Amino acid sequence: MEAVVFVFSLLDCCALIFLSVYFIITLSDLECDYINARSCCSKLNKVRHFFAHFLFIRYIMVPSGNMGVFDPTEIHNRGQLKSHMKEAMIKLGFHLLCFFMYLYSMILALIND
Repeated sequence: MEAVVFVFSLLDCCALIFLSVYFIITLSDLECDYINARSCCSKLNKVRHFFAHFLFIRYIMVPSGNMGVFDPTEIHNRGQLKSHMKEAMIKLGFHLLCFFMYLYSMILALIND
């Protein structure tokens, strides 16, 4: 039974790693001017909004009048792009760490069965 829990955790962690990489790629495209701020923020807000409703969690508080967490008019001001990139990198590191911990725990659970 433990192995099943670790397999589910491993799959969930893979999805979160994919999302973190997607955020990093999209933000780096904005930083290099491959896409404009409006399309970048639209993509990221749609993904974030979908998963917030998918998980039935509304932990993202959006100020009135803003498009979402990523605002195209404010993303270049006050270093927000750098802070969003830093946040995405920290999340990626955390999810990679969790991935390998779950993988190790799953292997131990399978060996001990």
